[in-house]
Amino acid sequence: MSYSCCSAQSPGAIQAPSSETVPERPDQAATTGGPVAGGHSSQIDRAALVRKIKRLVVKVGTSSLTYGNGKINISQMDHLVRQMADVRNRGIEVVLVTSGAIAAGMGRIGLNKRPPDLASKQALAAVGQGILMQMYEKLFSEYGYMVGQVLLTREDISSEERRINIKNTFDSLLNFGVIPIVNENDTVAVEEIRFGDNDTLSALVATLINAELLILLSDIDGLYTEDPRINPEATLIPVVTDISNSTPGINGGTGSSLGVGGMRTKIEAARIATARGVNVIIANSSVDSVILEILDGKPLGTLFVGRFEA
Repeated sequence: MSYSCCSAQSPGAIQAPSSETVPERPDQAATTGGPVAGGHSSQIDRAALVRKIKRLVVKVGTSSLTYGNGKINISQMDHLVRQMADVRNRGIEVVLVTSGAIAAGMGRIGLNKRPPDLASKQALAAVGQGILMQMYEKLFSEYGYMVGQVLLTREDISSEERRINIKNTFDSLLNFGVIPIVNENDTVAVEEIRFGDNDTLSALVATLINAELLILLSDIDGLYTEDPRINPEATLIPVVTDISNSTPGINGGTGSSLGVGGMRTKIEAARIATARGVNVIIANSSVDSVILEILDGKPLGTLFVGRFEA
């Protein structure tokens, strides 16, 4: 196969839907009555929605894995791994899409600013990816689980033959009880074929493997009516059923200096995933046991409701 796969080791209103029923997957929970509003309240029964989840994709960003100096936040990483191991103990298959390779490489080499040129970033990714996988392998093994590395480029996903091969590899890894660790193959991808952020990559992976839920972990609690860093009166939006150009955050910028993601990329990822029936939740990685709390039906973060589109 042509992709890398190693062996185990501005304010605006949400557009409210019409009175028509939101299309659902066969295993997707119904609302408790009436159309779901894309605003501050909802009749979505989250407990019912997550009850039948069999496959979960979790995406964690650079800011959730590293300190500001680029070095790995070992405590936060262990917190993430411990939760995912417990998810597997529940019988749910889980795939982790991780950022942080370039930031980890920066920390190891001693840089405190992300370089602008592609070659330097690819070199840093080559160093950092090994650091990340070494940490994941060590931490997951403490809970009795193996990991397998899957490195992808946009070219891999856009090719039908490669896409089928990739899905088959994911299926095999999961059948073996291995937890796939996915990242963009930064060391070989050129600007024209890069995903640009792992939010998009995680959405494509979630749709490819037919996951029921994608959790995007970040350093913010979810989608707000406005940028809470600018307007302290901004309020968290618990449910979005329709993503439009007026959706708050759709024109937002990038995230931290160590990453390339931001709220805009997360909303675009949610658009990709929900169009194929995958539910998406944006939540704060620093919340204690956030993944497990979500799977217990707790109303954390912002839920984007999956709906099939023609």
